Amino acid sequence: MKSALTFVFAATLVAAGATYGAWVYAGKWGSKGTGNGQFDDPEGVAVGGAGYAYVADMENHRIQYFTPTGSFLGKWGSEGKGNGEFILTLDVAIGMGGNVYAADMGNNRIQYFTSNGSFLGKWGSGGSGNGQFMGPTGVGISSLRNVYVVDLGNGRIQYFTPSGSFLNKWGSVGSGEGQFYYPRHIAVAANGDVYVADAGNDRVQYFNRTGYFLGKWGSEGTGNGQFKGPRGVAIGSDGNVYVADTGNSRVQYFTASGSFLGKWGSRGSGNGQFSVPDGIGVAPDGKVYVADTGNNRIQYFKWDPNAGLEPASLGCVKALFR
Repeated sequence: MKSALTFVFAATLVAAGATYGAWVYAGKWGSKGTGNGQFDDPEGVAVGGAGYAYVADMENHRIQYFTPTGSFLGKWGSEGKGNGEFILTLDVAIGMGGNVYAADMGNNRIQYFTSNGSFLGKWGSGGSGNGQFMGPTGVGISSLRNVYVVDLGNGRIQYFTPSGSFLNKWGSVGSGEGQFYYPRHIAVAANGDVYVADAGNDRVQYFNRTGYFLGKWGSEGTGNGQFKGPRGVAIGSDGNVYVADTGNSRVQYFTASGSFLGKWGSRGSGNGQFSVPDGIGVAPDGKVYVADTGNNRIQYFKWDPNAGLEPASLGCVKALFR
């Protein structure tokens, strides 16, 4: 009888146009500085299978990693050109086996490491040839372990084997389909589709695993589905696409094909507010982590299915299960 009543009540809510459930603030950590757990312009964030959050701490030229709630675990890197050194770490991604790939923008290369920072390898140099970069700003890993890199200055995407052997590329500078203007971060869905935050064109574009154009959405503005210089993009386990809408100081999320689902955030330094949100990552448990660059911190959010449900209605639902 309770299940029947629950169904009737839920159907009534739907018929009435009731909506509920929202992303809510769950925690934060970080402040400006050079100490453990402090940041100087954190640009990218990625969450591994164990739930550990890895942060590209750009101006400190390093990577730091933390427990899911922000307790400091370790760090590596310093300014320089040697193995394990960086000049402006722009993004970070987690590969199969927990290996960590970093976009070493100032050195025009990708470096990769074990999960605790032991150097494994690198590739890239300055230029426009295959496997060369002019400011790599984003890195993403596919389920086939291929490494996709946003090559900002060349207006293109290149992809490689896990050890850096060149496979292919696509894109050029411009505003047409498959062209880019100041692209920033990248994410690869479970089915292999590749999503790119095309910041200068105020849009997201997506492609199949080999670069065939599939679609795009967005334009300059403040409305739902519009952007002002979006930088971060991440894919949830449900296939939804989360975008750090940097200039609008918010996060928007969409279906895999770009239909608007919701948004949260505003400009400021309070909980759930942002100043230049940049990188974004989704944890295995579904929590969304945002590199709140201007506030030199990481914030994370969880889905609350009861958010937006009227208290009286929530009481009715709970009563059905007593």
